[in-house]
Amino acid sequence: MPDERRPDPRARVPQRFLTQEMAEAVVRAAQEKARERDVTMSVAVVDESGNLVLFVRGDTCSFITFETARGKAVAAAGFRRPNREMNESYRSNPAFWAAISGPLGMAPGPGGFPLTKDGVMIGGVGCGGGIRGEDDECAEAGAKAISS
Repeated sequence: MPDERRPDPRARVPQRFLTQEMAEAVVRAAQEKARERDVTMSVAVVDESGNLVLFVRGDTCSFITFETARGKAVAAAGFRRPNREMNESYRSNPAFWAAISGPLGMAPGPGGFPLTKDGVMIGGVGCGGGIRGEDDECAEAGAKAISS
């Protein structure tokens, strides 16, 4: 008797624009930039809603880089711009940032870049573990790997 399979009755999950393969390309590019700078870097990639897609902790990075990298990626996706463009807002609106950072899991500061595909927001990348602009350079390299 043939095996008659019935359709899965559960609701399907839609295909996200940001795939695992794309997230891996972002991480590779960000970590390659870190190697060029002779630093280790943690990299977080989130989708357009701030949900974590992929995180890789740099070999010598502190455990706190999970939260800082993810938070920078969330901020970049949420505000649809590189985090460094919001530096003045961080300084001039501390109450606003304090109110939204915790509940939304955002981490203000350089090191986050939006990810786009054909001009549409698909996620964000955040880097942590570097100093003096290294996070920002690595996040930008990661974003450039897939953004269009």
